[in-house]
Amino acid sequence: MKCLWLAVFLAVPALAAAEQIGEVATVFKWVGPNDKIVVEAFDDPKVEGVTCYLSRAKTGGVKGGLGLAEDRAEASIACRQVGAIRFKGELKDGEEVFKERTSLVFKSMQVVRFFDERRNTLVYLVYSDRIIEGSPQNAVTAIPILPWK
Repeated sequence: MKCLWLAVFLAVPALAAAEQIGEVATVFKWVGPNDKIVVEAFDDPKVEGVTCYLSRAKTGGVKGGLGLAEDRAEASIACRQVGAIRFKGELKDGEEVFKERTSLVFKSMQVVRFFDERRNTLVYLVYSDRIIEGSPQNAVTAIPILPWK
């Protein structure tokens, strides 16, 4: 049984974990946490020297405090070269590098990476999806791969 769980764990790709950088309240709630915008950072798990910053809405109130609320689909992303870029493995276009649940069951926000070989640039796309219907709202950022001094 342990071998089965280990095989399942190893088959799941490693995704980055986000670190909260800051937040601002947008709507005051009498009960439960306020609605807010959070800013989070994560490092690309397969590309050393790249950090991405996400800003997104988090729903507050009683449902938000209990983790039952559905967060909005809007998000913004900015990825930057923060050191020498080194690839830790083979990159696949559209590979998921970050994913976070934004509702109890059916909705998630994710970041995928593409490599624009012609321009030697990494492109990151953030979007939200649901099991049945996703959202066309998205944001994109790009990092030209340059020598690090």
